[in-house]
Amino acid sequence: MASSITENLLLVTDSYKVTHHLQYPPNTTAVYSYFESRGGKFPCTVFFGLQYIIKRWLTGQVVTKEKIKEAKEVYHLHFSNDYFNEDGWNYILEHHNGCLPVRIRAVPEGSVIPFKNVLFTVENTDPKCFWLTNYLETLLVQAWYPMTVATNSRYQKEIIAKYLHETADNLDSLPFKLHDFGFRGSTSVESAGIGGAGHLVNFKGTDTIAAICAARKFYACNIAGFSIPAAEHSTITTWGREGEREAFSNMLNNFPSGAVSIVSDSYDIWNACENVLGQQLKSLIENRNGTLVVRPDSGEPAEVVVKVLNILGEKFGCTKNSKGYKMLPSFLRIIQGDGISYESLAVILESMKKQGWSVENIVFGSGGALLQRMDRDTQKCAYKCSYALINGKEVNVYKQPVTDLGKKSKKGRLTLEYSDGQYKTVEEGKGDPKKDVFVTVFENGKLLKDYTFDEVRANAEIDLLKTA
Repeated sequence: MASSITENLLLVTDSYKVTHHLQYPPNTTAVYSYFESRGGKFPCTVFFGLQYIIKRWLTGQVVTKEKIKEAKEVYHLHFSNDYFNEDGWNYILEHHNGCLPVRIRAVPEGSVIPFKNVLFTVENTDPKCFWLTNYLETLLVQAWYPMTVATNSRYQKEIIAKYLHETADNLDSLPFKLHDFGFRGSTSVESAGIGGAGHLVNFKGTDTIAAICAARKFYACNIAGFSIPAAEHSTITTWGREGEREAFSNMLNNFPSGAVSIVSDSYDIWNACENVLGQQLKSLIENRNGTLVVRPDSGEPAEVVVKVLNILGEKFGCTKNSKGYKMLPSFLRIIQGDGISYESLAVILESMKKQGWSVENIVFGSGGALLQRMDRDTQKCAYKCSYALINGKEVNVYKQPVTDLGKKSKKGRLTLEYSDGQYKTVEEGKGDPKKDVFVTVFENGKLLKDYTFDEVRANAEIDLLKTA
């Protein structure tokens, strides 16, 4: 017996698609569909995550007698009827050795593409399997998630880079400026892995172990992200309110070198910064071989960050960098990990800048807003049929709902062309293959292009770093 939905591709679709093989026009032999971001929150999308889906679900023999038997049983119970396309799946097993007769062409992973452009196309390679193209829609559209996380993360990188460029001597610290705290807030270990990997396309800081495992397994990256020893409230508050000094010194002594983070708002963040850290443990901090990262974790972020910086600056002293902005000593930094999102970052950074503080002094941590506060409509992702072959006749397929022209779909076979620094989707088979940026990544059960994480990162790099 197959191991149910977690392994059986035949069960990874929407219910109604099981009946669609009976709904296409007679003598349909080809169905060609595409995936795009129709619009959304961000004007461009970072294309990432299709390779994970292909490797996880589509490569090799994915159809077996056991999986067909299991799917037949499940769908019979589900519909109280035999709508399941048992003959179609048996044909794939017998004539293609259980490999999918499908071709997928896509933009290179990590590409930054303006919305309203095609991102990948799917078509059957066996005329008897025309129904398969859109049977796979449910699974393939889930690329929206890692793609949207990577997009959201990249736009935050641009914000941080802008302020870092304005207030710091260099951009060297940028890869570690936004740390992933999102594992516990994710809907599953799998979503944390693929979403967290989307964040690591842009940054190198994470506490989401599943993300570095995903990048390691599916994108040939030995280690994609890094972290440091850090306290949580339980490791501070178990010492009691009167034992906060001992809790802090325990952290500093047990981790005598390198960076270490101490959450400091368990009781009174101002007292912790001014008296405990700024007086009682000052000598220990100054003489330690590494950097203490102070973590406030409550209150209004823009206000708290500046006040913490001011207190630490008064207690430990500060200098000014080449651009005239204040810097804490190199052994002292802060991390703001509460309330961090695309919307809040600029507010905090602008507040720091106005108060004369360099962005070099801070790193950020983000959880729910980084990995969860989004859905398929954030970038309006959709998968639509645009071409079919019926009775030997080519048909340009499209929808154009009078109630929402924003959902008008593209017609015919598509190419994504790049010319003069611009991307353009050309419809109805009228494109120039020489300008087409698409790559055939999957065909008839085989992965044809295997992107490394380094390649993805290079494709997704922000312009400020590409020109630096």
